[in-house]
Amino acid sequence: MTNHVATTPSSRSDGLYEFRSAARPAQWTRGYVLRAAAADFGCAVVAVLAAVQLRFDDNVTGVYAVLSLALPALWLAALSLAGGYDPRFIGVGSDEFHKVLNVGVGLTAAIAIFSYSANINLSRGYLLIALPGVTLLDMAARYALRKRLHKLRASGRCMLKVVAVGHELAVAALVTELRREKHHGLSVVAACVVRQSGGRDIAGVPTYGGLDDVAAAVRGFSADTVAVLACPEIDSVKLRGLAWELEKTGTDLCVAPALLDVAGPRTTIRPAAGLTLLHVDHPQLDGTRRVVKGLFDRCAAVVALILLAPLLAVLATAIWFSDRGPALFTQVRVGKDGRVFRIYKFRTMVVDAEQRRAQLVTMNDMDGPLFKVRRDPRVTAIGARLRRWSIDELPQLINVLLGDMSLVGPRPALPGEAAKYADHVRRRLVVKPGLTGLWQVNGRSDLSWDESVRLDLRYVENWSFALDLQILWKTISVMLRGSGAY
Repeated sequence: MTNHVATTPSSRSDGLYEFRSAARPAQWTRGYVLRAAAADFGCAVVAVLAAVQLRFDDNVTGVYAVLSLALPALWLAALSLAGGYDPRFIGVGSDEFHKVLNVGVGLTAAIAIFSYSANINLSRGYLLIALPGVTLLDMAARYALRKRLHKLRASGRCMLKVVAVGHELAVAALVTELRREKHHGLSVVAACVVRQSGGRDIAGVPTYGGLDDVAAAVRGFSADTVAVLACPEIDSVKLRGLAWELEKTGTDLCVAPALLDVAGPRTTIRPAAGLTLLHVDHPQLDGTRRVVKGLFDRCAAVVALILLAPLLAVLATAIWFSDRGPALFTQVRVGKDGRVFRIYKFRTMVVDAEQRRAQLVTMNDMDGPLFKVRRDPRVTAIGARLRRWSIDELPQLINVLLGDMSLVGPRPALPGEAAKYADHVRRRLVVKPGLTGLWQVNGRSDLSWDESVRLDLRYVENWSFALDLQILWKTISVMLRGSGAY
């Protein structure tokens, strides 16, 4: 294959924009791709056999026999053409799932059009079992492969080696972010720094010269990827020269735009006058999407309250019996646009907890405006169990039903906390607070104040209905683990 550098960068879910050079995949990626292909083929075979059994009771002949034999191979070929085996998208984001879904829809349409054009009368029952079946099975198989890969990456395996290029603070931020979110599969092994202030390491990563030493660093550390962080010293001429150097070794080049936590649907690559321009759309926080989000929130809250009513009644009774105090705890919180509302939670502390708070100020385990004590003596025995599994938050479904909160959104702040917000932090208040959110599925109370703010702002800037569904799905596993809650 001839080495080349793509003229149009592609967006990744980790916020980097990748100029792809000739593929030089890491050794482990070949095994992953082979396992993915085997899973794809197996899912296609299972779906075809199910369609044959249910539609024809194993008595299949003629065009159906040919189609049944060809469909697994067609499925693999379509996935390959759609980039389903591209190493760049292994285990990161939802790209794998999107490709499988697109192939399922596309292949269904292609077979339908071909059968109509060739005047072949195919059974709709057969197609409705085989093609949606292989799509759903394959998405489940890819999900299982992805979760297995994430576990390996959590232990430091199956990682791509990265050389980071940029200013010292930007490199340190990238190192910290990639260490915290290892599922991205990127590990910074060296840094080429612009105007380093001193020292040989940045967040434990060795430095290797400056901008002119990137290629040498790649060779010295056997790096797979170079991540160039935004800095004025790296202009288009230097970046193009670096791309040409990396082209010789087949090393991928990723460029991080000078935008914080803005990526995905809001960004579009637009070439103009020989320049590659990154167009950034404004976040869609109003209009139809907001109406849809509100309807979904209220409908889901009604269904959840009905289904959980027996459990809520039992928990409320148990809390009352524990100390004869009220089962519900109400507190004033700050909502959208700074409007205050009264939040509902199951009471997990002693009745006079608010009066005792002043005695525990020195025990605060959080930085910033937040107040949180890891081993808070005010928490009751039953309250500790409710907090571990986040069951104490369930009455907030009432707030969702009333329209004060959303199922997904930033953390609802106390008035005292909101009063201390810096100007950029007040951006959290342009949307409704949520029962769950990005900070809850990325560490919960184990996060620092700056991290929780960063995640809340990331949610505000990149909100979509798909992101809400993704967070709700992750919330289930976080609740079952019970990590980061106290």
